[in-house]
Amino acid sequence: MKGETPMRILVVEDQTLVRELLVLACREARPGAVVQGVGTCAEALAEARRAPPALVLLDLVLPDGDGIELAQPLLEAAPRARLIALSSHVDEFTLHRALASKIHGILDKNEQPVRILREAMDEVLAGRRYLSSAVQRLRANLRADPAAFDKILSDREQAVLRLVGEGLDNDAVAARLKISPSTAKNHRLNIMAKLDLHSTPQLIRYAIEKGFTRLRE
Repeated sequence: MKGETPMRILVVEDQTLVRELLVLACREARPGAVVQGVGTCAEALAEARRAPPALVLLDLVLPDGDGIELAQPLLEAAPRARLIALSSHVDEFTLHRALASKIHGILDKNEQPVRILREAMDEVLAGRRYLSSAVQRLRANLRADPAAFDKILSDREQAVLRLVGEGLDNDAVAARLKISPSTAKNHRLNIMAKLDLHSTPQLIRYAIEKGFTRLRE
């Protein structure tokens, strides 16, 4: 209607071609919307503070930070915004973190056609959570697995596993988490016992496979 403030949509994606395609898709899905594209966490926060968006499409791997960790400061800048996470590979740990965060929707960029983006936008703007089909399958697998890490590892053990997956030794893990080296060692041994793993290389491989350690393309 005449005089209404147009919806603002923010696309946060570091790959220029993908970002521009998403901007075009958003403009097609929401005619009249003001759509802005940025490529970094810093740019996203600056834009959200300058002109709070109603909707944010948020890539989870950005050059200067982690998309899930960016969600909270984005919502502080734009409290009414709805967030849709985009990932080229939704792994188990990423899904676990995203579901525990304030992200409202999750899409797998590799599998979903553009029409699914419109569907996801409609759902989250209506106040509901949206998970793409690939994400739903992964979530179902996690729920059905009694040995899934989220059922048997504490939050602290998951934090340790993430650092071990990056190749950090006990001293480095201890320094990062502000715990003693002996406590870091005990966490590592407990994690290995719970996961039935018998060497540090096996533990690192597990961390990579489950997504605790994000390998950039």
